[in-house]
Amino acid sequence: MAALPSGLLGALDPTSDRAVFRQIADQLREAICKGQLQAGEKLPSEAELVEHYSVSRMTVRNSLSTLQGEGLVLAEHGKGVFVRSRPPVRRLASDRFARRHREQGKSAFTVEAETAGSHPEVDRLEVREERASADVAARLGGARRVLARRRRYLLDRRPIEIAISYIPLDIARGTPIAEPNPGPGGIYARLEELGHRLDHFDEELRATMPTPAEVKELQLASGVPVIRLIRTAYDTEDRAVEICDTVMSADAYVLAYRLPAT
Repeated sequence: MAALPSGLLGALDPTSDRAVFRQIADQLREAICKGQLQAGEKLPSEAELVEHYSVSRMTVRNSLSTLQGEGLVLAEHGKGVFVRSRPPVRRLASDRFARRHREQGKSAFTVEAETAGSHPEVDRLEVREERASADVAARLGGARRVLARRRRYLLDRRPIEIAISYIPLDIARGTPIAEPNPGPGGIYARLEELGHRLDHFDEELRATMPTPAEVKELQLASGVPVIRLIRTAYDTEDRAVEICDTVMSADAYVLAYRLPAT
């Protein structure tokens, strides 16, 4: 059997009160975090780990299961266990909704993707009129009927985000916003063309574990949480003109913000 790469894994601490399988998981996790095991790289096999640590196969499997639960690795039947690829999208809160991007015909997601050097896609889209939920109606100042735009975003063919925009029906009905493709710059560009010049956005952010439906739609590995972001867009008259409820795969995003010190 081939020896493990030099320095990749150390020895167990027999004096530690930490369970042996957790010590093994700790060492593998450290190797991943330090880049000794790169994204897509295969971990040492169960047999190699059993021999290296002189432990049972069940102990090794518990260690690997721990890393799977943390979303760090993926097991491929008959092939082995591999480090998960986790390409980040850098969201620049102070920049991604800048008017200059809309004037260039770019949506916020396109700007994010270009920042990451990746290819963006929308592979699922549904546009329909519906009754607003109590929460959406309250956020939109009492609007009871809305146009809902549901879509799933992919980055380099990987699902990373699902989003639903709600626009008051008195604004959206009969306009390009109600079309599957609203045109260059997205719905924000169309809102401004309709006279709703955007003034600011409020965002609420929280991390949660995904629902079964979100796990399926975002193809999430076990243990990967999601970021729930609710954004409200206001025009210069301080009217809420859109609510966007977004669920993002937490391992695909870095949220970067610049905050003033004064």
